[in-house]
Amino acid sequence: MAEEISESPNDPPPETPPSPPSEPEFDSKTMRKTKPGLKRLFLTFTVLVSFLLGFPFLFKSVEIYRSPLPFHDIDILSNDVVSNPFLFPCHFQAIFVPSDPKSSSIDVNLDELELSIRSKITKLASKGIGSQCGACTNNFTLSLTLDYGDCTQSLSKSYKCGSIRAVDLDFSDDESVDEALESAGFDFGGKVYSVVVVVNGDGVEGVKVVVGKYRHAWIVGRDWGMEEVAERLAEIFVKVFVNGGREEGLIHGEFMPVGADGRIVLSFNLLNADPMDWTYDWDFQKIDETLLAPMIDVLGPIANISVESQVLYYTPKFTFSSWDEKLGGYTLSTKDLPFFVNSNEWHLDTSIAAGGRSKILQFVIRAICKGMSLFFYSFQMERFLKQMPLYLQCGEVSWCGILKAVLGIQTVSLLRIYCLPRTFRKFLKFLRGNFRQLFGLKSGSLHVGSLDTYSLLASEKGFTEWELDFLSRQHTCFNIHSSATTLGSLSKLVQSLPRMIIMDEIGKQVKFSLEAANLARSNASLGFYDASAVSSRQARSLAEDAFFHPSIMSVSYYSFEHCFAVYSPFFLPVSMHVLLAALREWRRYKQEKAKYLLWKAKEKVAS
Repeated sequence: MAEEISESPNDPPPETPPSPPSEPEFDSKTMRKTKPGLKRLFLTFTVLVSFLLGFPFLFKSVEIYRSPLPFHDIDILSNDVVSNPFLFPCHFQAIFVPSDPKSSSIDVNLDELELSIRSKITKLASKGIGSQCGACTNNFTLSLTLDYGDCTQSLSKSYKCGSIRAVDLDFSDDESVDEALESAGFDFGGKVYSVVVVVNGDGVEGVKVVVGKYRHAWIVGRDWGMEEVAERLAEIFVKVFVNGGREEGLIHGEFMPVGADGRIVLSFNLLNADPMDWTYDWDFQKIDETLLAPMIDVLGPIANISVESQVLYYTPKFTFSSWDEKLGGYTLSTKDLPFFVNSNEWHLDTSIAAGGRSKILQFVIRAICKGMSLFFYSFQMERFLKQMPLYLQCGEVSWCGILKAVLGIQTVSLLRIYCLPRTFRKFLKFLRGNFRQLFGLKSGSLHVGSLDTYSLLASEKGFTEWELDFLSRQHTCFNIHSSATTLGSLSKLVQSLPRMIIMDEIGKQVKFSLEAANLARSNASLGFYDASAVSSRQARSLAEDAFFHPSIMSVSYYSFEHCFAVYSPFFLPVSMHVLLAALREWRRYKQEKAKYLLWKAKEKVAS
């Protein structure tokens, strides 16, 4: 029998094993047991960063290239032109010589006479004569010389005493006197305007005043007072040498013949009314070389002049002339002159060289039909072989005049006539006269002063030296003012349009224009008229080229707000979606991470 083993009541109870710890309470809405992943956050922010990095490339793609412009230098030039007017230096001298040193004497107080001349020059300048831009009445020197016995001079550096002997001059021959005074070398020290006063001159009734082709004039007479001499000298200095013989004071508008680029195109047209009657032709190359080249050369500093020609063989007129019994010929009213050119048949504006802002001046010579004339009508074929009436038109738009002339005939082969250069020479004085008027100069040979009428000698080149000086000063002043105005307008335009394209070429043109303008001002202050005219012409041309550059004229410039309005319909929705997605993903990640951290905290407490 198995022995039953029983536990006594006094024995301790058996030990129970420890129960495992209980898990903390888990709320799936506020906790999570796994760490949130970074994949979604990384992808979202990768898209956002890529989008943000694309903005610099976008702005670079729409960036406007702007060459730096010297705005400060432009402002300095504009202010200097307004506040510091041009001060061209002029040097005047008056030389008193007796007609015969042996029998004449001169009683002149040079100091008093100099004060009188200066006061009269100032008085004329105060009236606006010779005081306009380009004049030199505010910056001149005056020297007087008494060349009699002991030579007395006041501040004279350009005249050598004894250079002039009035007794050797024939004052009845103005051309010979002019050349003799030129050979005396008055302006060896620079451009000096000289007036020779011959006291007690014989062979002259009253007072004779002549202005030569060069920079000098002479006065010959007897029995005058020094006050009259001072009046004449002041008028010659101011009204003739400084003001170019013009009565007008200021420049009104633009110089008509010269274009904005400093160029002039002279177009000569030989028109034949009807080839069934006769045909005129010419060798214009010889005409250009022998007749026109001297005038073009002397105007070189003022304008770049080119010449072209053409011959048209059928040019019927557009208007009808009427018979005039008093004149004995057909006449045309001046009101009909602007319509005389038949633009359907007269193809005058065919110049290739006159492109851009160059100005073209049309000079037209028309051979009329047989049996018809504007101003006379009664010649037959036999008479035609000896005399042929032609008509000259000059001017840019309207008629300057119609002139009748006689042509010499070299050969007659059937009805074809060739014009010689000597034939064209008969028209040259009319061309020069009209060309001078276009430049604002007189075409006559007289100048009416307050006391006398002055004779003005004409130059074979069309312009005297003192007239060229006047034109150089006037054009220099006008060109500098024009270039400063143009550059100032360009500067304001560029600064008002931040997205305006400024090419490197424009920047270079502005830079070179400023340099040329400053060089012109420097040359003008030193009295280098020709050099200042050339530099000012270049400054104006470059300023005009910069302002009217094709890159400026052909592009429509818009503001940054306009650019934003153009690109925002595409980029704004996309950027908003990307940005909101990134913010939403960042907020979700922070919330999930907070749930995970809360679970970890409870789990730590429970353990």
